[in-house]
Amino acid sequence: MAKSIYVGNLPWSTSEEQLKQLFQEVGNVLSVKLINDRETGKPKGFGFVEMEDNEALAAIEKFNGSEYGGRTLKVNEANPKKTK
Repeated sequence: MAKSIYVGNLPWSTSEEQLKQLFQEVGNVLSVKLINDRETGKPKGFGFVEMEDNEALAAIEKFNGSEYGGRTLKVNEANPKKTK
């Protein structure tokens, strides 16, 4: 079963491909989605990576608090999207 991982405090220059390559160090990446501002289209500095459960937990353990592009990453299990 797949698990969604929140990845925050990313450098704004990070591409989805770069994030995918980083997380592939731990296991198979099913999908990557970086979030952009709706009005400006500029990156917001966070995104989501989807991996299999065990690999996702290993990725959270490895990357949370680690440095990437001069910034300290915040990595944890993503909360389900809230509906209004």
